[in-house]
Amino acid sequence: MAAADRLELVVVRHGMTAWNQERRYQGHRDIPLWFPHALEGLNRLRDALAGEHFDAVHCSDLTRCRQTLAHVREGHYAEAGVVYDARLRELDFGDYEGQYYDQLKDDPAYRAWIDSRGEQPTPGGESTIALRERLTAWLDGVFDAAQNAGHRRVLTVTHGGVIRELRRRFETIDFWEGNVSQAQGRHFVFVNSSGGWQCSSSSAVPAPESRRP
Repeated sequence: MAAADRLELVVVRHGMTAWNQERRYQGHRDIPLWFPHALEGLNRLRDALAGEHFDAVHCSDLTRCRQTLAHVREGHYAEAGVVYDARLRELDFGDYEGQYYDQLKDDPAYRAWIDSRGEQPTPGGESTIALRERLTAWLDGVFDAAQNAGHRRVLTVTHGGVIRELRRRFETIDFWEGNVSQAQGRHFVFVNSSGGWQCSSSSAVPAPESRRP
């Protein structure tokens, strides 16, 4: 298959969990989706992706992402056709996992972590620098597959922190500004030029109501 000179990467966040609703940090905790409350967002995302073809599908190995993929792409891919990858996990929040925002918001160590834009690790956790490194390794593999296997459209189901980092990198915005809600994401378009892969555009998934046909 010919090498691709253009790559579309659709990256979406998992659906709603009970811990999302409670504003509790999940991180690497394997929290399932919150049914039936998650269905509205999942159905909207499923409709947005209906009829779309992807050359490759990547997914965080945590349950909430697996469940999201199974719902929005039901019938499209066999289990063996999906790459489940721990590098796509949420930021490891360490001691903050399982805690509520309201419990942490006035804690000086927590405020210092927020003010550092996640650059310093949480107690017992991971920094955004470490997140950046594992995502760089994953992205290198995605770009290699585009170059060597001709992949032109790739779907990825992951977590909010991963999408924040991708938006920081490719949209040049602050890490905390790159939030997307559950069962939403971004559509990145890359072109391969002499300088390597460059992001040419980024847009919301699903598209805002005003932009839908």
